[in-house]
Amino acid sequence: MTKIGGDSDRGMGGESTLDKMTIPLSSPLFLHPSDSPSLKLTQTVFNGDNYDLWADAVCNGLDAKNKLGLVDGTVAKPDGSEDSNYEVVAWRQCNAMVKAWLRNVIDEKLHPSITFSAIVLEIWKELKERYSAGNAPRVHQLKSKLTECRQGNRSVADYYTHLKSIWDELANYSRVPTCTCGAAAALAKEKEEEKVHQFIMGLNTALYDHLHSNLLMEDNLTSLSRAYALVLREERHKAVTRVREEQAEVAMAACTGGGRGKGASSEEESHEYEPPRCTHCKEWYHTEENC
Repeated sequence: MTKIGGDSDRGMGGESTLDKMTIPLSSPLFLHPSDSPSLKLTQTVFNGDNYDLWADAVCNGLDAKNKLGLVDGTVAKPDGSEDSNYEVVAWRQCNAMVKAWLRNVIDEKLHPSITFSAIVLEIWKELKERYSAGNAPRVHQLKSKLTECRQGNRSVADYYTHLKSIWDELANYSRVPTCTCGAAAALAKEKEEEKVHQFIMGLNTALYDHLHSNLLMEDNLTSLSRAYALVLREERHKAVTRVREEQAEVAMAACTGGGRGKGASSEEESHEYEPPRCTHCKEWYHTEENC
């Protein structure tokens, strides 16, 4: 419980009229002793271009602090004056605290735009109106990213993480109501298969072409988690094979160099044996015909 009151509120008997007023622990107007104006709700700092990501992180932090109601409008300022209503004092303190928390996660160049706004709800609404791109443009942008997403030279883990971040953000904009009938399982399976196709299509074909074909040849398309596990295992196998081939190459070079005398000519060095290398996958000890 938080006591509300101070010396300025004390009456003739030296006891404040608000000293016995307390805020319940479950109330959004309760401030924990650990709450400080220097607190950072998230590591994501708003720079003017990342509103959606930042707003989601801030809302999550405020919800954890039970202060989300101050920015979504559900916790309005109580009626009355601070002399007659202790909740007004508590609301003013929480409003100032949340305003300080917002300033801590907003780039300093944007501070002048919120400095003179006293109500944190007004600050939140203003930021949303000014910087939120809207659902339709953002969904279009995300779907364009999804279409263009390719593994390239990235690791499988980095590629999958980037792909999943797009899927998760798209899910936040989904307007499809939650289904509770018997078709729910079928719809979930169809969405899972669509993600598997998207994941496989973006893989580096030079490295995983054979695995790509094997996954699609199955009667029942495997789950996304299994597809990811199979590709990750193949990546690790290729890494181990590459290390072994590099070690064999170094050993062969050492043996070839050790057999030459001190008087070996540069012409003899230029005809040093080199094992065959595939022009397709760039691996050693086989040719493209046997790849």
